[in-house]
Amino acid sequence: MGGTYMLIWILIICLSQVAVQSQYYSKSLPYHPKPVKVTNLHFFFHETLSSKNPTTVEIAQVNIPSNHNNSSVPFATLYALDDPLKIGPEHDSEVIGNAQGLTFLAGTNTTDAVMYVDFGFTSGKFKGSSISIFSRNPIREIEREVAVIGGRGQFKMATGFALLKAYFINDTNVIIEYNVTVIRY
Repeated sequence: MGGTYMLIWILIICLSQVAVQSQYYSKSLPYHPKPVKVTNLHFFFHETLSSKNPTTVEIAQVNIPSNHNNSSVPFATLYALDDPLKIGPEHDSEVIGNAQGLTFLAGTNTTDAVMYVDFGFTSGKFKGSSISIFSRNPIREIEREVAVIGGRGQFKMATGFALLKAYFINDTNVIIEYNVTVIRY
């Protein structure tokens, strides 16, 4: 019986020493957020719809009767695009990049599109960088806003928005002015 008590005391002393020697030390550090970097971009999106070299093409369309579609553009149409980005609205303006992605016409009674487009810059200060836009785009409105949801290169983990304004539209060409605010941390 005395040996059992002695063993228990030895175990208690050993365990208390382990607890004392295994304490850790942690120092709280103050939070210093990185400064926010805001970049404003201005360029023109040039889209060619029909010619020998279109930059936007229809790749799929649902087969539904026309009386279910009140829009001038067929509902559930998917387009692929590879459009040049230029510094000006003129046809011969300097190309600074290209917009590649998909646009899906999603409105049954309107011409709302859902767009996923990567705007890659091929020259200038942001060469090799891009911004990604994934947003609803009411394409019949002259002025509209879409969301910047990411990017790569200098725009890694970017957020922000783009203000779009229709500059020129006809049956074969569309020119959209982009004023983009990119926020990076």
